[in-house]
Amino acid sequence: MSSDSREKILAAARLVAQAHGYSGLNFRDLAEDVGIRAASIYHHFPSKADLATAVAKRYWEDAALGLEALLVKSADPRAALRQYPQTFRYALENENRMCLSGFMAAEYDDLPGPVKEEVQRFADVNVAWLSRLLSAAKMVPPKESELRARAIFAAVSGAQLMARSRSDIALYDALIENYRASGLLPA
Repeated sequence: MSSDSREKILAAARLVAQAHGYSGLNFRDLAEDVGIRAASIYHHFPSKADLATAVAKRYWEDAALGLEALLVKSADPRAALRQYPQTFRYALENENRMCLSGFMAAEYDDLPGPVKEEVQRFADVNVAWLSRLLSAAKMVPPKESELRARAIFAAVSGAQLMARSRSDIALYDALIENYRASGLLPA
């Protein structure tokens, strides 16, 4: 099988995991989505855990690249911080999906160890980026930046969860604006 098939499997699995989490990953359904036989998926991913690990790893790697691109695009830490919630909004705009790592974090006790590690890396990447920018923007003293970064990550993730549960992206936007008004996020 080609690397193109592997990429198609990863892309399809990402969408499924964003809508249904780890428990929703099913080789038969993925094969149908990709247009291959279910047995062909095993060529690239010997188990569901291997597939989920690869999907979660790709997810945080893509997120890390996206966050750095956001900073390059704006060149101003405050402007990049203002744009940060949009990275979570995209999932809601895509058929009311969630952050893959947020969904899988809710299933944490049922995840294989390697999947747990990749899910944690997504949070770590986000918190590190936020912390770095909060310090650069002089929004908080450097020793407080990680704690504030964790609060922002949790708040934005929570806003996404609430909005998804109601299929209401306007709720997400209202919560983000409230975070700006309260000073958690830059206005």
